[in-house]
Amino acid sequence: MAWSTNSKHEKELSEINITPLTDIMLVLLVIFMVTTPLIMNESLKIKLPKAITSDSETGKGVIVTISEAGLVSVNGKGTTLDGLYDSLKREFVRGAENTVVLKADEGVRYKVIVKALDTARLAGAARLSIATEHENVRR
Repeated sequence: MAWSTNSKHEKELSEINITPLTDIMLVLLVIFMVTTPLIMNESLKIKLPKAITSDSETGKGVIVTISEAGLVSVNGKGTTLDGLYDSLKREFVRGAENTVVLKADEGVRYKVIVKALDTARLAGAARLSIATEHENVRR
């Protein structure tokens, strides 16, 4: 018989094959690596002020986000208002366009916005923009 199970020459299979487990873990790793930047892109939840005359500007500037609670981020990386200068300098050295787009929650105090814009100008920003949502007017 060709399929004898009691042969003394056959070894018992006592090892676990981890190849399928490794494949699954690598697939999961790739999925997490691809989806994490999409999730972390808007880490601070803000409500932009509305403006009737707002324009949509496309550019590759540095995005500074300020939440109502005062949390500050530069291109999705958390910082403080005092650390904003160093964070912006780092982004400009990396080759980012010298444009800063400020996305501040509508509840942020005016003096915080002015300080952020002033810090951006001191860090070397050539252009400053304030992000708003377009408000539809009913007539």
